[in-house]
Amino acid sequence: MDLSTTYMGLTLKNPVVPSASPLSHSLDNVRALEDAGAAAIVVHSLFEEQITHESGELDHYLSYGTESYAEATTYFPEPNAFNVGPYEYLDLIADMKKAVKIPIIGSLNGVSTGGWVNYAKNIQEAGADALELNVYYIPTNTNLKSEEIEKMYIETLKAVKANVSIPVAIKLSPFFTSMANMAHKLDAAGADALVMFNRFYQPDFDLDKLEVIPNLVLSTNWEMRLPLRWTAILYGQIKASLAVTSGVQNYQDVLKVMMAGGSVAMMCSELLMNGTLRITEVLDNLKKWMEEKEYSSIKMMQGSMSQKSVNEPAAFERANYMKTLQSYKTLA
Repeated sequence: MDLSTTYMGLTLKNPVVPSASPLSHSLDNVRALEDAGAAAIVVHSLFEEQITHESGELDHYLSYGTESYAEATTYFPEPNAFNVGPYEYLDLIADMKKAVKIPIIGSLNGVSTGGWVNYAKNIQEAGADALELNVYYIPTNTNLKSEEIEKMYIETLKAVKANVSIPVAIKLSPFFTSMANMAHKLDAAGADALVMFNRFYQPDFDLDKLEVIPNLVLSTNWEMRLPLRWTAILYGQIKASLAVTSGVQNYQDVLKVMMAGGSVAMMCSELLMNGTLRITEVLDNLKKWMEEKEYSSIKMMQGSMSQKSVNEPAAFERANYMKTLQSYKTLA
């Protein structure tokens, strides 16, 4: 049974990859993920704020509009609240490369070029096999145009690609006006992979303290439908590899990602809830299903349910919306 897949030029033993999370904070966890069967590991993110704080720089986009609110810049966590600093992060990647044999993918979380981009080269030099750019930006300024946001993504990607030789993936927001066109632009700009999608965590209100508070809710597999749909639409239209993250929990989810045209299925919440051995269970069940259905390899199924491969391509477009609504039956 050949479970291998190719992700942005890297040959992986299977399509299950733990995404950036606290699971990569320690070498013991990283070894456990490899032992459980993980094909590669995306290291937890190094935030642009950590780097800019150390260098004494404050990027334009980070400070954009903060002059309106006196407490805005103080809302960021204190430097000692992060698990590791920039230099410790590089040391951790170097140690991971010595500890395991599977590919290690660094992760940078930010919004701009600045000193953050220069750090991409440091991550490469530390031994990372690839790099994931997690561009997390909420445009709240009403004067900021959509083309400026798209330009920011593309320029950041180009600047990083100019500084490194390892493959670069970019983790996308689903909120672009034309998702297909944005994917095409990033593909043309040199993205080796598109990771869909970034989860934009929504704040909550504390009614007792009358404060806006951070709120983390782990993903469920119904959230996988949006990235699954866009993976199926984009497969065959762009050269970049496609990765699905958010909501991948079981072997059926992994199969759906592969059939949509994905190269890897990234897991996080499921592993945080049920432990690293969940990967072993998923892979065992994946093999069993493939044997029963007479699939000898992952490559046999990749893209088989993409928009370009199914009998009814309209299933991914407006026609499906109408059919879905008409299919609902009310109780008598």
